[in-house]
Amino acid sequence: MAEYFFMPPMSITGAGALKSAGDEMVAEGYGKALIVTDEVLHRKVRATKVLMDMLTKLSIEYAVYDRVTPNPTVAEVQAGAQMLKAEDCDFIISFGGGSPHDCAKGIGIVANNGGSIRDYAGVNRMKTKMLPMFAVNTTSGTGSEMTRFAIITDEEQQSKFPVVDWRCTPSVSVDDPELMVGMPPGLTAATGMDALSHAIEAYVSTAATPLTNPGALHAMQLVVKSLPTAYKDGKNEQARSDLTYAEFLAGMAFNNASLGYVHAMSHQVGGVYHNLAHGAINAVLMPYVEAYNAKAVPDRFIDIANAMGAKDRNLSAEQAVDYVLTKIRALNQELNIPSTLAELGVEESAIPHMAANALNDPCCLTNPRQVSSVQEMENLFRQALHGN
Repeated sequence: MAEYFFMPPMSITGAGALKSAGDEMVAEGYGKALIVTDEVLHRKVRATKVLMDMLTKLSIEYAVYDRVTPNPTVAEVQAGAQMLKAEDCDFIISFGGGSPHDCAKGIGIVANNGGSIRDYAGVNRMKTKMLPMFAVNTTSGTGSEMTRFAIITDEEQQSKFPVVDWRCTPSVSVDDPELMVGMPPGLTAATGMDALSHAIEAYVSTAATPLTNPGALHAMQLVVKSLPTAYKDGKNEQARSDLTYAEFLAGMAFNNASLGYVHAMSHQVGGVYHNLAHGAINAVLMPYVEAYNAKAVPDRFIDIANAMGAKDRNLSAEQAVDYVLTKIRALNQELNIPSTLAELGVEESAIPHMAANALNDPCCLTNPRQVSSVQEMENLFRQALHGN
């Protein structure tokens, strides 16, 4: 069976990556950028200043679209596409975490393909590559700066839908740990656990390959080693650098092996409860979903346990599963992440809606154990809601 491997045409990683990305913008001869970001980064923290100063120095014009919310919506994509056209921008720079990247992808898709971003929900629905895009990452979690995935909230349906298409992979991914030093502890925790969920789901995926496995395992090792340190000391350069590579490796893994029920379920929780951080939802769901998956692929958890720091390298599959689930829960506790969906504010009444939508999420296709009915998916939600 033929196997595909998807990556951005260019990835720039490490200290000074932003400056190198500027050099590439000049080399490509771009004239005007639409910077896609959020209001906090642009107006409150003013983190975008370093990017804008660089563009000015390079004589590249820009306009700023800073209306992206934590769960970017269809309306935000449409407004951004309208601004891009009005400002006559010939390329996009997303600046931030997964939300600006996903919104920017949506804008680039609509700009070159027309219609609404809803038209491209699902797998490989695009006809034309999106507008050229530089994805400048300021968090260590989503992997969106280098993947073919964009997650958009449909505010009318109160759900999220993924766009999965190699044509919406950013032209250049930029991961500069110097931009991540200022991340607050809560965001560090949520994005770090997001990266861990990507790595674990990619490793147990039915689409995992010898090309995706090494990156997934090494990402797990780096997250477990460095996330608690970065959470406690955000200025620790080594921890920030480790997490930068971890999220990239995990992104590379799931960009090709896809994901599973953690993300299929998390997308729907975020679609209903817009204020919840995606990474935190994933962190809460992980122990419950992986306990469910372990019944189908217990041997995969031996490698995961070893990557996550098990001192006994000869664990049985049953022991490895227990180690991994205990380790995830311990990390959540150390990072002050709740242990149940109820603690996040999720209500029992939302479960039927979320379960039905989760089953339509493409991430379900590669989960190693498949539910037999919508009722079984509802039960999985209830376990995570109540902690049983």
